[in-house]
Amino acid sequence: MMEVVSLEQFMAGIEKRNPGEPEFHQAVHEVAATILPYIADKPIYHDMQILERMTEPDRIVSFRVCWEDDDGNVRVNRGWRVQFNNSIGPYKGGCRFHPSVNQSVLKFLGFEQQFKNSLTGLPMGGGKGGANFNPKGKSNNEVMRFCQSFMTELCRHIGPNIDVPAGDIGVGAREIGYMFGQYKRLTNKFEGVLTGKGLEFGGSLIRAEATGYGAVYFLQCMLDRINGSLDGATVAISGSGNVATFAVEKCAQLGAKVLTMSDSSGYIHDPAGIDAGKLEWIKELKNVRRGRISEYAEQFPGATFHAGRPWAVACDYAIPCATQNEIDEGEAKLLVRNGCKGISEGANMPTEVAGINVFQDAGILYGPSKAANAGGVAVSGMEMSQNSVRVSWSEEELQKLLLETMQRIHDRCFRYGEGKGKDGRCDYLLGANIGGFVKIADAMLAYGVQ
Repeated sequence: MMEVVSLEQFMAGIEKRNPGEPEFHQAVHEVAATILPYIADKPIYHDMQILERMTEPDRIVSFRVCWEDDDGNVRVNRGWRVQFNNSIGPYKGGCRFHPSVNQSVLKFLGFEQQFKNSLTGLPMGGGKGGANFNPKGKSNNEVMRFCQSFMTELCRHIGPNIDVPAGDIGVGAREIGYMFGQYKRLTNKFEGVLTGKGLEFGGSLIRAEATGYGAVYFLQCMLDRINGSLDGATVAISGSGNVATFAVEKCAQLGAKVLTMSDSSGYIHDPAGIDAGKLEWIKELKNVRRGRISEYAEQFPGATFHAGRPWAVACDYAIPCATQNEIDEGEAKLLVRNGCKGISEGANMPTEVAGINVFQDAGILYGPSKAANAGGVAVSGMEMSQNSVRVSWSEEELQKLLLETMQRIHDRCFRYGEGKGKDGRCDYLLGANIGGFVKIADAMLAYGVQ
């Protein structure tokens, strides 16, 4: 029987094998802190080194992406695909195009993705990919040329039963369309190799809405357990992309008043609330004109624009939907001090470890991203199913399936986290980590050592 290592010993090994990857270290630490105590009296998991194997990707592919800008200059970026774990299904996870993308970021995202996909109950493994390419400020033709070059290499490593990428930051319907077109051109195959596609060529209804809606559904599920409601509540939301805009939309539908949205330039605060009409204006601003959120304050009297992030605004609930590590310890304390009663993470790992500790010590509701933002990948899994059998499900069917999936994810987290939090409350972080771990671990045990 192998000796159970401490968290410090485990993380020392992770950091030694993966130097200079702080985002990956953070993601592993958050999971290991709950899994190591859970498996302490379950020798099969540590004898077979299951958690150690889960922290090592099956493979990482890194490649050069060359393309020409509109002035005829040759440009060079780097692309990656991190295929983390396919024990319960084909690798599944988004592609991110952003200057901050590096191997550490993609490893953290891929590591998280395997747990998130497991929680959905769908047969999907975990992976992630992307490039350090910035689509902002590029023409459509420049984005097209980059996407085609990126897919020329990526197509060697993906397939509907191998690895099915999707969108992420910087990769929306436009980029998915260019990549799918190039895949089809290179392989002469029309198959469900990407999700987030246009409805005209195999996409699924409500895919754009799914992550934002799902984060709100998860928050509502947590509130249902304590007889709470979003009706009449105030909500602070960060971001202004798909996740944020549809989180705002669903909050408004459930009777909440959303006070904030943001982008990289700062945030707007609208004490009157962002209603349906204002939200449509924001969607046109960001998706068509590709403008900055500061223009909102110029358009709507009473709203103000501020530099930084929106977490100083007093609210009942917060839904971070922008990017990783957007809530630090000080901002978490500010949210709690201003009366915030719950967090549902729409972005991937948006709260630093010290911030998570603040939320849990305060005993407020905390829905971790691997559970709360799983709605997007859940509908991606549904898109894969529709592609496999050549059908398209109705919006009504998909809305019902999304809500049921988020309720199922919540219930699995509650099952493992009930009574484990402060004052006997549910520890949703512990529940999500263990709930996601068990399914993958048992599949890996069935395969033996590999």
